[in-house]
Amino acid sequence: MRPSHFLASLTLFMSLFLISPGKNASAQAVETEQLNGAVIIMYHRFDQAAYPTTNIPLELLRSHIQLLKSGPYTVLSLSEITDALKEGRQLPDRTIGITVDDAFASFYNTGWKEFQKAGLPVTVFVSTEPVEQNQPDYMSWTELREIIADPLISIGNHAHQHQHMADLTPEEQKASIDQANELFRRALGKQPDIFSYPYGEVSSSLVQVVKESGFKAAFGQHSGTVSRTDDLFQLPRFTFNERFGAIERFKLAINTLPLPVLAVLPENPMLDKTNNPPNIGFTISPEIGTREDGSYPGLNCYSSQNDVSLMQLGGGRIEVRLSAPFTPGRARLNCTMLGPDKRWRWFGQQYYIPE
Repeated sequence: MRPSHFLASLTLFMSLFLISPGKNASAQAVETEQLNGAVIIMYHRFDQAAYPTTNIPLELLRSHIQLLKSGPYTVLSLSEITDALKEGRQLPDRTIGITVDDAFASFYNTGWKEFQKAGLPVTVFVSTEPVEQNQPDYMSWTELREIIADPLISIGNHAHQHQHMADLTPEEQKASIDQANELFRRALGKQPDIFSYPYGEVSSSLVQVVKESGFKAAFGQHSGTVSRTDDLFQLPRFTFNERFGAIERFKLAINTLPLPVLAVLPENPMLDKTNNPPNIGFTISPEIGTREDGSYPGLNCYSSQNDVSLMQLGGGRIEVRLSAPFTPGRARLNCTMLGPDKRWRWFGQQYYIPE
């Protein structure tokens, strides 16, 4: 299925398929409680209509916040969420984290006030080069000091330059992270312990550099619900903007459950001509119920570029094959399955294919 039809089809299917197969209500409730994770949402710009691919209109943002405040959601700081994951502690059902990438001035001028009025914690991932250069579309160090005086606002590292870090050598990757940390210490008095990959682009070597730099977790830009089985250095987030910010999609996303998986292939999400198209595979955690024949009813995977075929091999092992190689740039895979209480389980991956 093509990506342009994915969300519309999923929303329609959700409205029609109202029974989770193979589970009674009490079993569904237990499973929800045992296997819940967290949904992390991501914004960039606020009320800047000139940038529709990264902008969230003010009225739409307010509708998101109203839903979070009026519904059965627990909005926690990113630090609280990652600490719970790291320590194996249970998170409340429907836990939500809010993040903002790039430290655009519109967060200071518009977004911050809305989150502040609602009393919601937010983590802002800062690329330090445009701040250091006093670029007009970004917050200044003075403004960053002002927002972190708010106990609900925390800062994350988004590297020094906002560039395609997976293309760099490990030495260059480390230099960009170290330079950002030095500027954070100088300007803010401390350095962040959570990282966000520019463009969400990841390679195995970059993950290793981030780990060795002392961060406790790192986030990409691929859709999905954070699971206790996830790699803490490749955590998913749902992105919202003018095109993909409608309240229906927001409600769908914040009510998703994890699809916990193990043994994910390929291990390196940065592809080259030797493994493109990749042989994609994962094993669904055994707590997720199956039919008597061991299959997962309603499991589907969707590629952002190509048609896919899905093979259920038994023992929870799932293999996904693409109809053609990914083209250069970023590509995504989303796998979903209806879970308890009419809520979708969601596992996503992003791949980076250099030119």
